[in-house]
Amino acid sequence: MTQLIDTFGRHIDYVRLSVTDRCDLRCVYCMPEGFNDYETPDHWLSFDEIERVIAVFGQLGVSRIRLTGGEPLVRKGVPELASRIAKLDGIDDLSLSTNAVQLNKHADALHNAGVSRINVSLDSLRADRFRAITKGKLEKVIAGLMAAKAAGLSPIKINMVVMKGINDDEVEDMVDFCIEHDFTLRFIETMPMGDTGLEASDRYVNLQDVRQRLEQRFDLIPGVMPGGGPARYVQVSGTEVRIGFITPISQHFCETCNRVRLSAEGTLYMCLGQNDKLELRPLLRHGISDEDLQTAILDAIARKPERHEFNDKPSQIVRFMSMTGG
Repeated sequence: MTQLIDTFGRHIDYVRLSVTDRCDLRCVYCMPEGFNDYETPDHWLSFDEIERVIAVFGQLGVSRIRLTGGEPLVRKGVPELASRIAKLDGIDDLSLSTNAVQLNKHADALHNAGVSRINVSLDSLRADRFRAITKGKLEKVIAGLMAAKAAGLSPIKINMVVMKGINDDEVEDMVDFCIEHDFTLRFIETMPMGDTGLEASDRYVNLQDVRQRLEQRFDLIPGVMPGGGPARYVQVSGTEVRIGFITPISQHFCETCNRVRLSAEGTLYMCLGQNDKLELRPLLRHGISDEDLQTAILDAIARKPERHEFNDKPSQIVRFMSMTGG
């Protein structure tokens, strides 16, 4: 089997697949207030096109797929798409990133379709603060989390973007919440992705400092967590709860990067912090063969950069996170 090995020897076995750029929340670090420049649905890849592309990735050795957005559950039929992807040769790990607003309605169907685990964005446990950050209702997210737990999705990972002066005083509370519910917790550093109106440099929190804070209250021991992501984990002693730190700024993990991102309209991004891309939708809609599609993907992977440039060129990425895919 041909495998996706880039020019730096990294094995690319993970595709983060966005199914929509739309979202039912409006997080301050993801898109600016009043933004409505979404792709029209006929520009999104169809489920047939998605299945074909992921099948080719599977033939090239990709085994992990994560469904993302925007918010993936605002697109109709995502459990059906998940079922189709889960049946593809080579794909043995199917997961979902969500804000959990609609998860209460879909948790059972997603689990039955073959989604094994989920990541849920949750930046505050205070209803008023959650609304200020996301314009949404915290109780819907909590209901979605409990539905996911009842459906048997596991592990459930909570993703918290830590922002100075906004929610950095809640990190201990979030650890307590995850201990109570047996969730995995991952803290994430803010990244300069587009002009959302929230200056990332002003709100940036170095997660090394957060870890030192947590060590004052919790007995943290080395921990590991299966998965294809970049988090570095510790475990809360006496529990099964793991805490991950995703540090693209303070400790970049580019040397082990194993992923690419496919946006809802079919753009393949080799790096979150670079602008190089491959437009797959025109190729698909002009009748490209599977063999030529493989060649195009292999050529794109050969252009995957060694590292991002968030530190060196913080204003380089003008697209928003919702446009790229989470």
